Amino acid sequence: MNVLSIQSHVSFGYVGNSAAVFALQRMGYDVWPVHTLSFSNHPGYGDFEGAGLETSTFESILNGLERRGAFAACDAVLSGYLGNAALGAPLLDAIQAVRNKNPDTLYCCDPVIGDIEGGAYLPENVAEFLAAEIVTRADIVTPNVFELGCLTGRMQTAPKEILASAEALRDRGAKRVVVTGVSDNSSTVGTILVEDDGAWRVDTPRIEFGRRADGAGDLFTAVFLGRYLERRDAVYALGYAASAVYGILLATFQAQSREPLIIQAQEEIIAPSNALKPFRIA
Repeated sequence: MNVLSIQSHVSFGYVGNSAAVFALQRMGYDVWPVHTLSFSNHPGYGDFEGAGLETSTFESILNGLERRGAFAACDAVLSGYLGNAALGAPLLDAIQAVRNKNPDTLYCCDPVIGDIEGGAYLPENVAEFLAAEIVTRADIVTPNVFELGCLTGRMQTAPKEILASAEALRDRGAKRVVVTGVSDNSSTVGTILVEDDGAWRVDTPRIEFGRRADGAGDLFTAVFLGRYLERRDAVYALGYAASAVYGILLATFQAQSREPLIIQAQEEIIAPSNALKPFRIA
């Protein structure tokens, strides 16, 4: 199967496409990456070099992919960090063009906006475009708690309130909402899935990095999408993705690495060491 992945790219480290492409390829997918920006490293280091992709270049790359027949053969579109609202319209056009050729194509949106620790790290008009236009067309949306609040105008952290916000997003068109970073106790971090059949949660043991786990959300979304495409079972994908990411983050913590050990611990993507079990909450 084939995935068109539209996200950021860094040469050093693992965020955006630098995390997602390898994970999907390791699961056996053919991935066509389109980078919305190309940086030396993610900004969490304090400085970086590089630039965002010009809108005209973004459009031309997508047009070139369509001429090669990629859109007709596409099984899923994955989008992540945009950084520039001007890329939004070409992205929507590409999603529609893919669906025109293959109506069964899934669209998974990781609405990268920011996080509770650092706040928003992109222009406000990008977040507004994501909320108004992008996520409403998605089969799967994977915000963290902060991003869910930005998309719905409900900045809530309690599980019941998160469920209500996820349903509000589904009322606007999103079919499945997976909310990461649910932190309502000191020993675990939760991830909540809401879809037509109900709501489930999986808890991951908390790892005290003392900083943000950069790239964890990008990796989670890629693994979730890969396993969902395999079985079309969102509860299975939820447990699998949480287990795989936990295994990689645990290896990262034990090695005291600044970057997630996606390559060194890649077996966690194929056969997670820990089988975390989702449980129904609604």
